[in-house]
Amino acid sequence: MIAPRILKAVLVLLALVPRLAWAQGGGEEGGGGLYDINTGLSTWTLIVFAGLVFLLGKFAWKPILEAVEAREKSIRAALDEAAQRNAEAAKLLDEHRAQIADARRQAGELIAEGRAAGEGVRKSIEEKARVEGQAIIERALSEIEREKESAIAELRKESVDLALAAASKLMQQNLDQPKDRALVERYLAEMSAEKSKGARA
Repeated sequence: MIAPRILKAVLVLLALVPRLAWAQGGGEEGGGGLYDINTGLSTWTLIVFAGLVFLLGKFAWKPILEAVEAREKSIRAALDEAAQRNAEAAKLLDEHRAQIADARRQAGELIAEGRAAGEGVRKSIEEKARVEGQAIIERALSEIEREKESAIAELRKESVDLALAAASKLMQQNLDQPKDRALVERYLAEMSAEKSKGARA
């Protein structure tokens, strides 16, 4: 790998700097003071630094920058994917809300239709019951009228028979002839009509 080679080269250069500085100074000990400038040491330090910068620029910075750029791209891609997923989730949420609203609207319509149908059925049942009740009342009235007419006819017949029997006894003769019967029935009808007129007045 490139990184271990660069590290070895840097260590070798750092190890060579004191030897080169010692060789420049002639191996003498007890150099100058704290603020004395050793031009040989400075020169070799600059050379080593320049070499280190060159090696780092040649072998290390490019892979480091590529790794940083790749990391940045992966982070950007992850952020873009997260944003896309958030947008999709928001879209799905909106669709879900729209579906819920539509379902509520349909449920309201079904409830309204059910109420209207129930109201129609109720009105139909009431109308049918009213018609049937009216028909029952009319049939009952018709039956009562027939019974009334039958009773009146029966009463009239009996009245005629009684009147004929009474007249027969009074006159001591048989008045059961059709002519006499018609006369009595006409008389009773006239009396009934007069009574009806008097009741209406």
